[in-house]
Amino acid sequence: MKRSKKERQQLLNQKINENPFITDEALAEAFSVSVQTIRLDRLELSIPELRERIKHVAEKQFDTVKALEIEEVIGEIIDLQLDQRAISILDIGPEHVFSKTKIARGHHVFAQANSLAVAIIDDELALTAKANVRFARRVQQGERVVAKAKVAKHEKERTKVEVNSYVEQELVFSGEFHMYRSDNRMEGEKGAHEDRD
Repeated sequence: MKRSKKERQQLLNQKINENPFITDEALAEAFSVSVQTIRLDRLELSIPELRERIKHVAEKQFDTVKALEIEEVIGEIIDLQLDQRAISILDIGPEHVFSKTKIARGHHVFAQANSLAVAIIDDELALTAKANVRFARRVQQGERVVAKAKVAKHEKERTKVEVNSYVEQELVFSGEFHMYRSDNRMEGEKGAHEDRD
């Protein structure tokens, strides 16, 4: 069934409100139109491009990263609750892959997860003391990696952060990062976190 332009634009607006991180390509596929048509629709509706939408959501939703400058985080943080949870997204481009195979270099996927584990720490100084990681499958150019971090355990001067990275709903990387922190303010909260483990 062919929709009118007005109808398509209403649905487009609705879809972007539901998922601000949807790409123009995915929208074009969903509405069976060209990417160019989607871009023109967005322009008419004054909907910014994906990168601007990510920035806008990020500015509204997350606490301020303490241990890193925001530019030092690999990927774009879209949610951050210090000492609790964080989410970042990384679009795998030509600069992240081996030129022959178009497979992402592992250190980019690791760096996204590791910098998220640092960013989640509510401390000026946070360093990775130890990491146990597993690559579940190769990541290809053009894929989007969504890394989700959560604080699993607090100990004196140490915090354990678990990070799982996905492409679509498929797990591609998992890591357990033992983070050194300079303060020990979390001691009082230790019991509350351990009860949930």
